[in-house]
Amino acid sequence: MRTILIIYPHFPPSNLAGVHRPRLFAQHLPEFGWEPIILTVKEKFYEEKLDENLVKLLPAGLHIEKVNARPVSSVRMIGDIGLRAFSFLYTRALEIIQSRKIDFIYIPVPSFYVALLGNRLYKKTKIPYGIDYIDPWVHSFPGSNKIFSRHWVATQIAKWLEPIAVRNASLITGVAEGYYLPVLERNPKLRTHVVYGAMPYGGEEADHIKVKELGLKPYLFQHQPGKITFVYAGAMLPKAYKPLEEIFISIQHHPDLFKDVVFHFIGTGKSPNDPEGFNIKPLAEKYGLWHKNIFEYPARIPYLDVLVHLEAADAIFILGSTEPHYTPSKTYQGVLSKKPLFAVLHKKSTAAAIITASNAGRVISFEGEKEVSIISKKFAEEFKAFKAFQEAFSPEAVNQAAFKAYSAKNVTGKLVALLNKAVNKNIQE
Repeated sequence: MRTILIIYPHFPPSNLAGVHRPRLFAQHLPEFGWEPIILTVKEKFYEEKLDENLVKLLPAGLHIEKVNARPVSSVRMIGDIGLRAFSFLYTRALEIIQSRKIDFIYIPVPSFYVALLGNRLYKKTKIPYGIDYIDPWVHSFPGSNKIFSRHWVATQIAKWLEPIAVRNASLITGVAEGYYLPVLERNPKLRTHVVYGAMPYGGEEADHIKVKELGLKPYLFQHQPGKITFVYAGAMLPKAYKPLEEIFISIQHHPDLFKDVVFHFIGTGKSPNDPEGFNIKPLAEKYGLWHKNIFEYPARIPYLDVLVHLEAADAIFILGSTEPHYTPSKTYQGVLSKKPLFAVLHKKSTAAAIITASNAGRVISFEGEKEVSIISKKFAEEFKAFKAFQEAFSPEAVNQAAFKAYSAKNVTGKLVALLNKAVNKNIQE
């Protein structure tokens, strides 16, 4: 059995969305001949609220190492946990390497600064490493073009540090191709020696079984008879607001069609712990939809609580971005909740293909910013088609064969194929 050291500062009981990537890999890697060791940070150094139920999802016997981090200063000069824990993670990684035979080091990002550990450890130990892009490191987002702004500075630092982090990488992966292909374009020498590939977020049926075992109940809303209740769960991306505004325009223009329809937005706030950090509310108020069709619960709630609210809904609302690489992980949770999906996605998003292939819902697709205005024109008509789909929907009708490729186990299998290729290539060289 080969051994992989996964370095990720957040891990259960952290409630950040990124923890599910290494959690699910760690759960299934042993089935493919790889023993995982998780190197993370002690939860007392986390800033977000903890979710102790997440610990109940971890496989028995999982080897987890936890290190200290520097506390957040009163003026929060350094908040990123990757920076606060960098030296501690590096020191403990070396100690693990000295005491165990490690075949590969794998670093999901963000925190992006932790990616620098791979190259530093490689220079010291010659153990091959890989970086997994849960989010892109260098990319354009609102404010990054304003010189000397905080976002502009962050972008410049990313452009400087990323080439250092990936220089000696043996493996580059991402949630979708669009997350890592620009890395290869910015660093063309990588193509001569690096293995690369995409593995989407996988769905884990055992998580939904755990919801029932724990007897969790929804508490943010109660189902209203005669209403069609949608749930959108997860953060709002900066480039998702324009598509959402087009949707609200359509709802405003068709009051009779949507009079019995409510959308609950969960965890969409400005920060994970702020119950008043509304992002959706101002837009809903602009179009007269607040507490009529649209409700928002800004603070992030525990992961299993999210699943129970998905299961309490009539349907799951999936909203993508004008960026083609964005693939909402909630797509898989939606399918496993056994509710129909109504999605608005970029044509190139892999989530659009997944939903269509599995017959799990209806998709309104658009070609990025140049076509975003068509959403308001198509939404009402597509909603009529979705209502018919929802009325006839049966979970048994979902093409499980099409969806099986996106299970957490199969996604981990894709990772293992890339890992084996990267390790074998490194041995040959």
